Amino acid sequence: MISRDVYLKKLIDFQDKNVIKVITGIRRCGKSVLLQQFRDHLFSSGINSDNIILINFESLQYESITNYKSFYDYIRNLIREGRYYLLLDEIQAVEHWEKALASFQVDFDCDIYITGSNAFLLSSELATLIAGRYVEIHIFPLSFKEIVSQQKQDSQTVFRDYLKYGGFPGLVEYEKKEDLAREYLDGIYNSVVVKDILTQNKFQSISILNAILKFMIDNVGNLISANNIADYLSSNGQKTHVDTVINYLEAFENAYILYKTERYNLKGKRILRSPHKYYIVDSGIRNTILGFRDLDIGRVLENIVYLELRRRGYDVRVGVDDQFEIDFIATKNDEKLYVQTTLSLADDKVKYRELQGLLSIKDNYRKILLSMDYHVNEETEGIRIQNIIDFLLN
Repeated sequence: MISRDVYLKKLIDFQDKNVIKVITGIRRCGKSVLLQQFRDHLFSSGINSDNIILINFESLQYESITNYKSFYDYIRNLIREGRYYLLLDEIQAVEHWEKALASFQVDFDCDIYITGSNAFLLSSELATLIAGRYVEIHIFPLSFKEIVSQQKQDSQTVFRDYLKYGGFPGLVEYEKKEDLAREYLDGIYNSVVVKDILTQNKFQSISILNAILKFMIDNVGNLISANNIADYLSSNGQKTHVDTVINYLEAFENAYILYKTERYNLKGKRILRSPHKYYIVDSGIRNTILGFRDLDIGRVLENIVYLELRRRGYDVRVGVDDQFEIDFIATKNDEKLYVQTTLSLADDKVKYRELQGLLSIKDNYRKILLSMDYHVNEETEGIRIQNIIDFLLN
């Protein structure tokens, strides 16, 4: 079991605070394990095991709990005196579960932690019932640094596998077993499509869903609009209304398989409307759908850097002006970071182009240029030039 220390610390920081802790993220990214690790933390800090209630609603053990009333009754019968810790995994399986949580907060002395694999967890109904009383902790598949900590191989070798298979925690069991790893990733993809996209949204056509998602993943890092996608589908004999495409895109975001990234005009200092860029939650899922192609490594690298910035708590946008595009503007509180990503800087023209984009920004925030070039760690005119692996392990 890989310890998710960054996320565990966040849960511990919010322990006993009067807010519901909402843990979100794509299926199989480690939410259940995180709850178990937090339970172990509670044990080790002296909390009586009887005062910790851990429920995974995907277990048949709890199939009789189907709505908020049966849910409330089940918890009420377990609670005696003292403070209780409710750790509720995949709670969206319970109809109107948010009503039960609101009542728990009123009726019992309890600290509540929930997980869910779909953004509907934070829908308007929940927001209305517990407005201002929850905090979201969004988790991703394993970072490269987390994976390296579990491996005995050198970081270069591990990174080649990371490019190919990504960071879903279950993959640790399938080291060097390529067929099993591919089957595992395929299972995750099918689970997300069926449970969190088709069923949740009542979509009728899995062929259109797959066509749109494949188009999106094949265009990671490119500007995309719903009109682009509708035109693409029509050219392939799948005429689809733009509004339908928008619904699919929202479903992909809600299932945490895709992340939309807005463009920010550096001169006008404003967020631009469509088109946007999209990034996929994990390179392993990308390669399961498209296959691994060396010529796409540049896009995979850009995707990995995007996810790493998000893991580190940054809000991420794409920077644009009249001449240049900055891959990422990452902001967190008063901190700002500009990041360019490229496969190699061996070509002087490429290096000049990437540097000029960063040099065009006239402020004093940090600027980083990342590439796969080995043994690169220098500074040029205030721009840090760094190897991607070193950046990920920093």
